[in-house]
Amino acid sequence: MYRRIFDIENKLDEGMFLFGARQTGKSTLLRERFKEAIYFDLLNPNVRKAFKRNPNSLWEALQDKPAGTLVIVDEIQKVPELLDVVHSLMVERGLFFILSGSSSRKLKRSGANTLGGRAIPETLYPLVWPEVTDFQIDRAVQNGMIPRHYMVEDATKRLSGYVKVYLNEEIREEGEVRELDAFERFMEVAAISDGEMLNYANIAADCGVSAKTVKSYFQILYDTLIGYELPAFRKGVKRKVVQAPRFYYFDVGLANYLMGRHTLKRGTDDYGHAFEHLVVQEIVAYRGYNDKRDLISYWHTYDHKEVDVIVGDAKVAIEIKSTEHVETKHRKGLKAFKEEHPDCRLILVSLDPITRQSGDVELIYILDFLRMLWGGEIF
Repeated sequence: MYRRIFDIENKLDEGMFLFGARQTGKSTLLRERFKEAIYFDLLNPNVRKAFKRNPNSLWEALQDKPAGTLVIVDEIQKVPELLDVVHSLMVERGLFFILSGSSSRKLKRSGANTLGGRAIPETLYPLVWPEVTDFQIDRAVQNGMIPRHYMVEDATKRLSGYVKVYLNEEIREEGEVRELDAFERFMEVAAISDGEMLNYANIAADCGVSAKTVKSYFQILYDTLIGYELPAFRKGVKRKVVQAPRFYYFDVGLANYLMGRHTLKRGTDDYGHAFEHLVVQEIVAYRGYNDKRDLISYWHTYDHKEVDVIVGDAKVAIEIKSTEHVETKHRKGLKAFKEEHPDCRLILVSLDPITRQSGDVELIYILDFLRMLWGGEIF
């Protein structure tokens, strides 16, 4: 069992939308932290059918509860009609709600009640470094950080099941796409673009669908919390910079599975891509859990200089390399960025085991970097 660092108790006010991809541990977290709450699980088909047939039965079940009573509705996107009743119970009876879900798509499409700002949206990410007492970097790079996947030696079968459940329950059952095979093929092609700049035309050609369809497919990934974009850092001084965002699956293990990267070896390009993804994944989660307002972006110029992560308005530049021996060539992107943004802090994260200062670049071993990141020493 993992002790999650998400400080949900202190973030809860009147209400909360708790979003997170499947199996990130939302239900487990809620049951552990709020043992006295009234709990409705919409994954239970009988409960779901009853509320679909009569959403007002939620009011009937809760109308006599005292103000301040906490109610949890798990997988709220399954019955978005309940949100009108939830709103009434919050306003008229003073009840508190946590509404969890693995997708915001159905809520958006149905024009569901967003509770007038009474419920703050929060995200539960996959496991992060401080939650794992037995953290092993190679296992994390290979399996990813979904709890059920990280804990086993070989997560291939579990990842296969994860993809099947996602396709069947999030995509087929919700009627998101007409051709499930085309969407599954798209997910595999999108994995090739993981950590890369998005080019809809190229992906469309590989999938055999239109660029418009590819854009709609990516939006499904975003709305179902399976992927996200990292925007480009657009402030160019001397060099012309690329504007296209980069795409990442929400967990590196999923990207590995879809690409067939089942046995990653240090020193290979595949390991390097997965290592970079894991570090970005940790940075994104740190920013989310700590309510940091600094934008996370990447920098890439048309003369092929790049930096993997830029924090804020050139506050920190982070290059990620899986090498065990840092060389001058690994710092080229950071040096180029420094020419345009001289006040920026420069960090190179790697598997080189000696953390040290080399000129104006901090060379930080990955485990030291994760300790510093979660200790608030990076930003």
